[in-house]
Amino acid sequence: MDSANSHVVVKQLPCSVQSSKPICLMGKNSLKRKCFASIGAHEIFRPEMWKAALTELTATASLMFTLTTSIIACLDSHEIDPKLLVPFAVFTIAFLFLIVTVPLTGGHMSPVFTFIAALKGVVTLTRALIYVLAQCIGSIIGFFILKCVMDPKLAYTYSLGGCAISGQGVINSSSGGIKPLDALLVEFTCTFVVLFVGVTLAFDKKRSRDLGLPMVCLVVAGAMALAVFVSITVTGRAGYAGVGLNPARCLGPALLHGGLLWEGHWVFWLGPFLACVVYYAVSINLPREGLVWVDGEYDVLKLALGSCGNVYNTSVSKDHQLEEPSAGFQV
Repeated sequence: MDSANSHVVVKQLPCSVQSSKPICLMGKNSLKRKCFASIGAHEIFRPEMWKAALTELTATASLMFTLTTSIIACLDSHEIDPKLLVPFAVFTIAFLFLIVTVPLTGGHMSPVFTFIAALKGVVTLTRALIYVLAQCIGSIIGFFILKCVMDPKLAYTYSLGGCAISGQGVINSSSGGIKPLDALLVEFTCTFVVLFVGVTLAFDKKRSRDLGLPMVCLVVAGAMALAVFVSITVTGRAGYAGVGLNPARCLGPALLHGGLLWEGHWVFWLGPFLACVVYYAVSINLPREGLVWVDGEYDVLKLALGSCGNVYNTSVSKDHQLEEPSAGFQV
């Protein structure tokens, strides 16, 4: 072709220089695209995110079946005080599941950990919603399997291991169960303790690396066991099943068993939700000396302050990079 007779005009598009290859950003000033990027809508098209969600579903179902079976076995044993066995069972099982799932999905298995991770910006809002949905479905599957194999008498006696503020046969008794507001206070306090002790360490990149994955999982599992022990001993009420710490765990048996499990069910959602909000407010005001927080790219405070455009640019460039397998505890 004669170069003198042909004139080709090439218009250079604005490109991102954050990745190894130029990435053209068509219409990056579009408000709609920025908002979609800020909530992580691009992750819907990532196979790794769906693999992680499926792992969360499987892990949650396995955890519900194993944990509930162990707790009912402890309570139905002939020990003088089985309340001491329940926290030990929670600690052991939680530690085993955490050390396996943390490198895969972040080790959430609970809307509590997913919600605080979303507030801290560790996971996007889109991933958080899909995680919570997977956890709820996993809980239903786990308790469905448990209901199929459990003795109906045991299932009735212990309400299928669900979250109850009034036990079977004691709803009208003055000594059975606790008031919904008291249960809400216990749920809030115990969840906050787990977040303050476990999540503060898990989201500290420097100390997590120094201690290693086993020690971090040990601390998180220990905080959960401590919260369970406090909740079942401080109330002293026979009808109260103890702190939930996991709204998905309370949803499964409520749907499959029903009855008294729906009484005060809102407590096991509202309490952890408030605890996460309060902990987030506390965490952003913690002393920074010696504390290296995980970089919250989608932190709600950053988004609220109008950094949507920065999030958009970073998220688009990261689409062309390998995604980190862990979307939670940064160990």
